[in-house]
Amino acid sequence: MSKELILVRHAKSSWDYEASDKDRPLKERGIRDAHLVSRHLEGKLDKTAIVFSSPANRALHTCMIFLRNCNIPLTKLTVTDELYDFGGDRVIKFLNSLDDDYKSVMIFGHNHAFTSIVNTFGNTYIDNVPTSGVVVIKFDTDKWKVISKGETKLVTFPKHLK
Repeated sequence: MSKELILVRHAKSSWDYEASDKDRPLKERGIRDAHLVSRHLEGKLDKTAIVFSSPANRALHTCMIFLRNCNIPLTKLTVTDELYDFGGDRVIKFLNSLDDDYKSVMIFGHNHAFTSIVNTFGNTYIDNVPTSGVVVIKFDTDKWKVISKGETKLVTFPKHLK
């Protein structure tokens, strides 16, 4: 049995509003890029994936766009503070604590955490996971607590589709 991790960095956020970091909305370009990438991946992502999102508005909005365009039911979503992390340690602890019954997990969150994680666990070096970027890593294990170097199976960034 194997595990699959689908990482989605939130879409481009706007700095045009007086809002706290958690409340910052998406820019129009971010919304367009999230639609572009998620529509491209529709049918390529595991619909049985369990979905987790950072509570930040920009991550949650990106998540909603992906769920809608990829026909993944909202009932698969859990919002968790552990993904509101910019370094990566909290995200790794979160991944290690996942239920081993979950075969495929999709997470929505932030940099630099996500770039660090794809380079720690994937076998393809990525300089920077851009906004709306998606990276899928497969692990040859049946336990989340022991995930280590896996295989980078898919990398899709908005610039690949324009």
